[in-house]
Amino acid sequence: MKKRSITLMMSALTISAALLATSPVLAEADAKDAAETTEESTDAKDTADDKDAEKAENTDAENTNDKKDASSAENTLEDGVYTAEFDTDSGMFHVNEANDGKGELTVKDGKMTLHVSLASKNIVNLFVGVSEDAKKDGAELLEPTTDTVTYSDGMTEEVYGFDIPVPAIDEEFDLALIGKKNKWYDHKVKVTNPQKESDEVAEKTKDAKDTSKKASEK
Repeated sequence: MKKRSITLMMSALTISAALLATSPVLAEADAKDAAETTEESTDAKDTADDKDAEKAENTDAENTNDKKDASSAENTLEDGVYTAEFDTDSGMFHVNEANDGKGELTVKDGKMTLHVSLASKNIVNLFVGVSEDAKKDGAELLEPTTDTVTYSDGMTEEVYGFDIPVPAIDEEFDLALIGKKNKWYDHKVKVTNPQKESDEVAEKTKDAKDTSKKASEK
């Protein structure tokens, strides 16, 4: 009886020792599984965040393109004759006061040209671009026309006018000028607020422009 009790006790001790030996292994395995689960969750979250960021970036790019397309559509004028404001960066270079800062914008086949009458005959050439390029051989200088302007008091005066190619509405571009002293100057100009003229007004403007052109050729 005593021997059997000892045997049972030894068996119990063996089982306890085996359990104690395997517990750290099981704990380590559980910890490893938990770490792997956490890592997988983190990777999944990072992947989701990357996708969200990519989606947001694509959306921003699409919105930017849409804005550019909308802006381009707004700045595209149909063929016709318009009045438009001509803004410059200098008080010495501007539209004649008789014309209230405006010129005649002609749009044909998508190309825009603004005719402006200046304050005098002191500016003899213009160049679309910077003065450095205007000085180069073969540079296409804009030649003046002789325009007649009428002031509010009824007096008239002959001044120089120019037909200026306009690359875009509401966008600054470079325009160089040279005066009687044979020195080039750089300026920034912008054409804004185009308003379409009626056919009758456009025809009268065209006739006046043709008259000024004929006078300048004499």
